[in-house]
Amino acid sequence: MPEGVEVPGDDVTLVLDAYGDEEAPGVLLAHGGGQTRHSWGGTARWLGTSGYQAVTVDLRGHGDSSWSPEGRYDLADHAEDLRRVAAWMGAPPAFVGASLGGLSSLVAIAEMPDQSAVASALVLVDVAIHLELEGIARIGQFMRARPNGFASLEEVADAVAAYNPHRPRPSDLSGLRKNVRQGDDGRWRWHWDPRIMRDPKVDEPRTILHRQRLERDAASLSVPTLLVRGRNSDLLSERGARRFLDLVPHAEFVDVAGAGHMVAGDRNDTFNDGIVGFLQRVQPVRRETLEQ
Repeated sequence: MPEGVEVPGDDVTLVLDAYGDEEAPGVLLAHGGGQTRHSWGGTARWLGTSGYQAVTVDLRGHGDSSWSPEGRYDLADHAEDLRRVAAWMGAPPAFVGASLGGLSSLVAIAEMPDQSAVASALVLVDVAIHLELEGIARIGQFMRARPNGFASLEEVADAVAAYNPHRPRPSDLSGLRKNVRQGDDGRWRWHWDPRIMRDPKVDEPRTILHRQRLERDAASLSVPTLLVRGRNSDLLSERGARRFLDLVPHAEFVDVAGAGHMVAGDRNDTFNDGIVGFLQRVQPVRRETLEQ
């Protein structure tokens, strides 16, 4: 499994991990704002053993990818980065994106003249065009809080537990090191460029300032599309999901019981089964791969 692969670009270098056979149908997984490629690790490993090549990437300004010198973190910048990774993969992959990664995937695909030359399918994970303002505000408050960082990983774990109170607090805190970095002052800060959310008008999924653009993009989608919602999500309501399905009549819909906004982490088994089932219909793997 290639890890820490660097894909250079004009202003940033992206870092990715790849799972599975490089000759297999591809799946490109894009995380949400403030996360890293490691948030997709479990799903990527599952896809890799299910006959796909799964690639997880740190978005610009996140994780091990470089920060934009000019602070360019708009949807168009993320979309162009994802197209670059898709080209690195070879044949057009299925895009799977959560929150910011999902809407960046939508733009990456829908705003190209030949969508099938970029992607084989699109999976949006608990994100659409019309989101709940309270959920958007809660994410923004979490991401803008603690600009001076944390004194310990215990404090990081406390902050995550407060944001996701329904999830058990981990007893082993070593995994948090993938989402924070320790500065020269010894304090731990989130592993992303704070300029991503420097403008108070900017929301994490980038919907408020781009709604009309995103509506046009959604209405123009021609690739197979799946919308996955966490039934307990405070960001994407059932009404918001239905509005997206009205814009994209050919889209499929899965409502995952017992999951919130972080669908893959809340119900990883159910989420993975739904993703693989969809991909096997729209981008089937070779039969001999399934029988191994």
